[in-house]
Amino acid sequence: GVGPRDASPDEGVVEDLPLIDEKAVEQLTEGLISHYLPDLQRSKSALQELTQNQVVLLETLEQEISKFKECNSIIGINALFSEAKHYHNKLVNIRNEMMMLHEKTSKLKVSGINI
Repeated sequence: GVGPRDASPDEGVVEDLPLIDEKAVEQLTEGLISHYLPDLQRSKSALQELTQNQVVLLETLEQEISKFKECNSIIGINALFSEAKHYHNKLVNIRNEMMMLHEKTSKLKVSGINI
């Protein structure tokens, strides 16, 4: 006879499962895909457009940054020129003072005063 040990716990389960209709699964899958696919394609298109816009924005930012760098270097050059002009004026003043002192000493020598 068949005892409790001989009976499998899975016995009878296979018969309880309904038969899977492949055509129904295919139709359900197609229905699910057709429901979500248009939204996903629109999202993909929007993301691609966003990515392209970000690339354009990054390129524009890089151009603006390079313009700022050029401006900073121009400001630096202008500062250098104004500093050079300042020191040039100092040199001109020193030269003028030296020429004036030279004239005074020459006049003193002509007057007979030895320095």
